[in-house]
Amino acid sequence: MLSQLIAHYGYLALFAGTLVEGETVLILAGFSAHRGWLDFPLVVAVAAAGGSLGDILAYTLGRWQGERLLARFPSLAARRGRIDTLLARFSAPIIVGIRFMYGLRVAGPVLLGVARVPAATFVGWNLAGALVWACVFGTLGYLFGEAALLLLGRIAHLEGLLFALLAVLALPLLVWLRRRAHRAAAQGTR
Repeated sequence: MLSQLIAHYGYLALFAGTLVEGETVLILAGFSAHRGWLDFPLVVAVAAAGGSLGDILAYTLGRWQGERLLARFPSLAARRGRIDTLLARFSAPIIVGIRFMYGLRVAGPVLLGVARVPAATFVGWNLAGALVWACVFGTLGYLFGEAALLLLGRIAHLEGLLFALLAVLALPLLVWLRRRAHRAAAQGTR
């Protein structure tokens, strides 16, 4: 039952989940690929497409409404100086790596739009970053499945429980990381 649901809706859920954040969804998709419910290369492609599209939308929003967003969200404005400083020295690596910088996954592309990074530059490097990100987090999920298989042997009767356990373990980590980023941003505005 679970395998059929994942096989039927998995790629759609992965795409939707990766539009904004997506690490948890991508790790679960990597695990699902290990179980044979999804195809790993397709998991990487769908995640890269969803992550890249989400960033392009955020970048476009930053170009279009950036100053309004900065005025409305002081925590976003507080990150502007950091992004501008980094862009002046490391434009391409920042665009590629921004999705790995916790707290800047969504705000970063908005700030890149506000900074008027050329669209072609942003799109090209963003696609490269999305592909690397999809490979890294998809592989983590796949390796989790491999580790579970090695530890537990054949887990066919436990696969649903293991999938749920992975989701439950990932959520507190995500909440902790988000709170940590918010605290850091709040301290940066003082």
